[in-house]
Amino acid sequence: MAVSPQVFPPRKRRPSAGAFMSPKLSDQSLLRSLLSICQEISSLEPFRFLLRRTSLSMIRKTNLLSMLFEDLVRNSTAAFSPSALLCFQELYILLQRIQTLIEDSSHGSKMWLLIQTESLANCFHEFTLDLSTLLDILPIKELRLNDDVEEVVSLLRNQCSRSTTKSFVDPLDDDLRREVCTMLDRLKSEIVPDHSRLSEIFIRLGIGSSASCTEELESLQDEFQNQTEEKSKSQLIALVGLVRYAKCVLFGASTPGSDLIRRKSASELGFPVDFRCPISLELMRDPVAVATGQTYDRESIKLWIESGHNTCPKTGQNLAHTDLIPNRALKNLIAMWCRAQRIPFETAENNKGLVNAVKKNKAALEATRMTASFLVNKLSVSQSMEAANGVVYELRSLAKTDSDCRACIAEAGAIPLLVRYLSSDVGGAQPNLQVNAVTAILNLSILEANKTRIMETDGALNGVIEVLRSGATWEAKGNAAATIFSLSGVHGYRKRLGRKTRVIKGLLELAKEGPEQGCFRRDAMVAILNLAGEREAVARLVEGGVVEMVVQVMEGLPEEAVTVLEAVVRSGGMLAIAAAYGAIRKLGCLLREGSERARESAAATLVTICRKGGSEMVAELASMPGIERVIWELMGVGTVRARRKAASLLRILRRWAAGLDSEVADEGYSQVVVSSSITATTTVAG
Repeated sequence: MAVSPQVFPPRKRRPSAGAFMSPKLSDQSLLRSLLSICQEISSLEPFRFLLRRTSLSMIRKTNLLSMLFEDLVRNSTAAFSPSALLCFQELYILLQRIQTLIEDSSHGSKMWLLIQTESLANCFHEFTLDLSTLLDILPIKELRLNDDVEEVVSLLRNQCSRSTTKSFVDPLDDDLRREVCTMLDRLKSEIVPDHSRLSEIFIRLGIGSSASCTEELESLQDEFQNQTEEKSKSQLIALVGLVRYAKCVLFGASTPGSDLIRRKSASELGFPVDFRCPISLELMRDPVAVATGQTYDRESIKLWIESGHNTCPKTGQNLAHTDLIPNRALKNLIAMWCRAQRIPFETAENNKGLVNAVKKNKAALEATRMTASFLVNKLSVSQSMEAANGVVYELRSLAKTDSDCRACIAEAGAIPLLVRYLSSDVGGAQPNLQVNAVTAILNLSILEANKTRIMETDGALNGVIEVLRSGATWEAKGNAAATIFSLSGVHGYRKRLGRKTRVIKGLLELAKEGPEQGCFRRDAMVAILNLAGEREAVARLVEGGVVEMVVQVMEGLPEEAVTVLEAVVRSGGMLAIAAAYGAIRKLGCLLREGSERARESAAATLVTICRKGGSEMVAELASMPGIERVIWELMGVGTVRARRKAASLLRILRRWAAGLDSEVADEGYSQVVVSSSITATTTVAG
C-alpha cells in the first residue's frame, strides 16, 4: 500500500556520515540512481546570503558529474570492473551527503547557518577532497566515454585538485558572524543591542519582516532539538532570545493576520477533545493517568498535586495515590495526529530541555527581559487601539512561550496595562484587542506567582469577569472562563471566586449559550467543576441553575455535564438533590448509551441522588424500562469504579423494591426519606 509522504514529519535530525549507505542495485540501476541524484542536486538553489560561492561551486561540480553518468546510462552495456563499481557506490554515498547538507542548510535557520559558516565550509571542503580522490581512482579508460565527456571529467578532476588546499569562508560572512557573537556576549552584560546594526545584520541574512522572524524562531527551535552538545544548545537558545527581541524592535508588533507564513498550531486547528488537558486546556504533550483513570498532561497535574490538592480535578474524587502512569497509547495518537496535520509535536522532555536551557543562558534571559520591557513600554505610550492591538498580541504570544517569559512580562508591569483593554467599550470598538488582552492574562496566569499578581492588581479580576459576562466574542468569553479556571487553582482564590455571583452567572451562561463549535462551553464547564470543590460555591451554583444547565447541555457535552453534576450533588445538599430529580432519566440514558467515562460518572451520580434523595428518586429511576438490565451490563463491562457504583445502585433498587429504603445506606451516607414535595432536612456525611 502506498503511503502519502504527508504522513511523515519533516526530517529533524541531520543524519551522520555513517548513516548513508549505497543501494544494492544492478549496474544499470546504480548508474540511473547516480544520474538522478546528480540532477536533483544540480536543480538546487545555492545559498542566497551565506556561503553562496561555496554552495554554488559544489552544485556546479555535481552538474558536470551528471554528464558522466548521462553518457554511461546512454551508451554503456558492458559490466563494470569491481573497482569501477566500488567508485560508483562511494560516489552515491558522497552525493547523498552533499544533497542532505545543501537541503538542510537551505531550509534551516539563517542565524545558525551564520554561526556555523566555518564548520559548513569545512564540510564542503571535505566533500571536494572526497570527490577528488574518487575521480583519481576511477578507471576512466575502461568506461569508454565520449571524448567530450572524458574532457569534462578531466576538467572536473582538475577543479577538485585546485580546491584541495583549504576551505574558503567569505571574509564578509566571517565578519558578520563575529559581530553577532559579540552582540550575544554584550547581552550577557545587559547591554542593549544597537538597533541600526541589528537591522543591518538581519537585512544581510534576508530576515526582513515579522513573518520571516517567526519562521527563523521556529527553525532555531527545531535546530535546538537536533543538537546534543550543550555548547550548541546554549548558542541556539541565545540566538532565539536575540531574534525574538529583534522581531519586536525592528519590525514592530504583528497581529495574526500579518503573520501570513506562519506554521499551523494545534490551537488553531481545533484539536480533538480527548487530546486536550482538562487543566491547561492545551494539547497534551506527555499524557499521564491518575488513580481515578482520568488523563492529564504531566506538567499540569504535577503542579496541581504539588499545590496541595489530593483530588482528581475532573471528577473531584480523592486520589488513592499520586502515582502518574504514562498514557503511551494516547501519546502516540497525538503524535500521529500532529504529523498528519503537519504541526510540531515536542515531548515534555524536549520542552523541559528548552526551558532549562533558557534559565541557564544569561544572554537568552536578558534578551527575554529586554523584549518584555520594550513591549510593555511601547504599550504604555500606545495612542491608538490599532497600535495597542499589535503590541498586546506580541505579549500574548510571548507569554505563551515559557515561564521565564511570563515572569519577565509581569515584572515589567504588563498586567495593569492589559486590564485597560478588557472593558466593554474596547470590545465594542476593537474586539480583537479585547480577545488578545484577556488571552495574554490567561497565558500569564499559568505561572503561579502571576496568579497573585493578577488577583492583587486593581480591576484585573473585575475586568476578566466583565469579559466573561459581556465579552465582544465567544473567544473572549471562553478565554475569560479559562482564566477563572486557572486562577481557581489556588485554594484561597477559588473560595473568593466562588463567592462572586457574577462569576457563577457568567460561567453558567457561557455553558448554556455558547456555540457548539470550539471549546468555549467546555472551558466554562471545567471552571464550574473546579469551583464546585467549595461548598459555598456549590450552593451559589445550585441557586444559579447549574443542574438545569447540566440537563440542557447533557446531550452535546455528556461527559463534562455528568462530571459537573456528580460534583454538585455530592456536596450541594438537599437543594441540589431536589433539583437533580429532572436529570434522573437523562442519567439513565447515559448508563445505556454513554461513553465509558460518562457511564461511570452517571452511575456515581445516581447512587448519590438515590441515597440522599430517598424513595421518590429511586422510584423515578426504577420506572425506566430495562434499567436493571442496563445496570447489570455495567457491572460486567464497566470500569472498576463503574462496576462498584453499579452494584451499589442495584442494591438500592432492590432494597427500595423490598420496602427497606428507610434504612441507613452503606459507604457512610445518612439516608433521608424525601416526601413527594421534596422537603427534607439537611443530610450529613458520615
